Amino acid sequence: MTISRIDISCDMGEGFGQWKLGETDDARLMTLISSANVAAGFHAGDPNLIDQTIQLAVANKVGIGVHPGYRDLQGFGRRRIAGSNEELINDIVYQVGAVREFARRHGGGLQHVKPHGALYMELADNEPLSRAFVDLMRMIAPDAFIYCMGASVTYRIAKEMGHPVVREFYADRAYHRDGKIVFARKVDRFDNKAVAQKVVRACKEGKVLTVEGDDIEIGFESICIHSDTPGAPELLQAVRHALEENGIRIAPVSEAASA
Repeated sequence: MTISRIDISCDMGEGFGQWKLGETDDARLMTLISSANVAAGFHAGDPNLIDQTIQLAVANKVGIGVHPGYRDLQGFGRRRIAGSNEELINDIVYQVGAVREFARRHGGGLQHVKPHGALYMELADNEPLSRAFVDLMRMIAPDAFIYCMGASVTYRIAKEMGHPVVREFYADRAYHRDGKIVFARKVDRFDNKAVAQKVVRACKEGKVLTVEGDDIEIGFESICIHSDTPGAPELLQAVRHALEENGIRIAPVSEAASA
């Protein structure tokens, strides 16, 4: 496996009102990525912030994605919230509609939908919910990619149903031997060089070292780095530089699909 072109996504617009997520600088981060996962108001974000984030994405020619999460501002969407599948699907509809309309307002389109945090992990293991989610996407956003882990039922179901789907590689998360990420509500600052080497190896060899000490094969079309990871701009810069040094071009997934 050798990747010559890759997408880099980052979660954007994760503030609320006057509250800002740590030292996050969306304007700087937007210059380092090719796709943005825009918070839609449930785990973070509000109408004014969504609008500002979309304008930044359009100005930087960054692919626009919706980042729907649990209705959990206090827990930043990284706590599982009990609810019926119908309730959760309706929450996703609401969030997709909000971000898509702001994108349309500023001349942008909807490239993808990537569930956030605990909802992302729930979908990865919950087949009925994942099936309902993919059914929904086929109805309301048939051309928008679903971003998910390759080792998830979401990916399997999307492939079965023929819906556009993108597998993610998490630069700032560890992996289990089953190919799933180690879920974390908060992480410490990383060694930028080590993370960049991990990403380049995954792109060139298709392998990643797990917390159990095993090398596993990993396939993906997009790399994710979280905006709330301490030192995210420097980490993104290091990863991007390492990829480019190895002849790997950064581009949104929509570019590859239309090529």
